[in-house]
Amino acid sequence: MDWVRTWAGRRGDLKVKADEYGNLLVTQKGRLPAPPVVAVAHTDHPGFVVTSVDGRQLAVEFRGGVRPQYFDQARVEFFDQDGRAHRGRLDEFDHEKSQGSVSLDRSTPLVAGDIGRWFFGSNRGGAGERFILAPACDDLAGAAAALAALDRARSDRSLRNFGVLLTRGEEVGLVGAIGACRAGTLSPETRVLSIECSRSFPESPLGGGPIVRVGDASSVFDHEMTNRIADAARAAGIKHQRKLMAGGSCEATAFVAYGYRSTGLCLPLGNYHNMGNLDEVEQGKGMATPLPEVISRADFDGLVGLLLLSAEAVDSPSSLAGRLDERFESQRHILQ
Repeated sequence: MDWVRTWAGRRGDLKVKADEYGNLLVTQKGRLPAPPVVAVAHTDHPGFVVTSVDGRQLAVEFRGGVRPQYFDQARVEFFDQDGRAHRGRLDEFDHEKSQGSVSLDRSTPLVAGDIGRWFFGSNRGGAGERFILAPACDDLAGAAAALAALDRARSDRSLRNFGVLLTRGEEVGLVGAIGACRAGTLSPETRVLSIECSRSFPESPLGGGPIVRVGDASSVFDHEMTNRIADAARAAGIKHQRKLMAGGSCEATAFVAYGYRSTGLCLPLGNYHNMGNLDEVEQGKGMATPLPEVISRADFDGLVGLLLLSAEAVDSPSSLAGRLDERFESQRHILQ
């Protein structure tokens, strides 16, 4: 959040506002050409939080969803207020309470509130020609894509209504997005583009293009917005996928439930929530190895372009009704 404030502060035509729950809304100054279109991405990622310190022993809780197999005697690292890493091992973990204890390799200045993650060793990720690996892509890649799209939108006066909302606490039940809805952080006429990094499956592969997401495990999104975006992407020749992605629930569900017009866009994600070999682990065959998450560079670049296209497409006329009318006129004679 500090980084985003600094980034926006270097751009005089942007303004940043925090709501009462710490979500950040970044918008463009000036009169809007149409009701707002806001890309929403969350800034948290599953990880550990220190609750107390006793010498080299930490009491911790885990926030987010990761399968129990990955916690067994796992190597972890925690970061102090100066950003220095301190390593240790997870001694025990109560999955019902999401709480456990960590033995550190040596005494440290860690305090309650410091955060931790799996220790990946030398396999910390990097950017290649085809893929980007990082300790956290979900949803920092979505946040980065949203800000990159906003940076480009600044040069187009017709996109002055495009903004970005960065939320907190998604991994513990969409609570940042729910708070934004309850606080009225977005005006009622705002159209919401909810961005996610979602677990890749054979039918939604990395490199297949960013995904126009029609729904999740909890809800179906605004069908008119979804159709308009998919039609525009197809007409523009943007490589993309159109999928339900029902493996979990995303923030679009919260916005839909609270009355906002909302749809979803996502990046296919490998090593979802740092769970390496997940397909094999679910089948009881593989070793539960924490690994950096991975996305396709081409998918990421495509998502930035798709966001800008979507900001325009949500106000385009619907082509579906027109195609249906044409079909009816050409075939109505069989009904008479």
